[in-house]
Amino acid sequence: MTGNQDIKDASKTYDGFLNMLKWGSIATAIVTIFVILIIS
Repeated sequence: MTGNQDIKDASKTYDGFLNMLKWGSIATAIVTIFVILIIS
């Protein structure tokens, strides 16, 4: 049973990582567009 719990924990960690990656990418794109607008 401990193996099953390890899979659940790993899945939760992976989901959190993907969520952070998604929002990080969106934030980076917004900041990049903002900087480009300031420079031009």
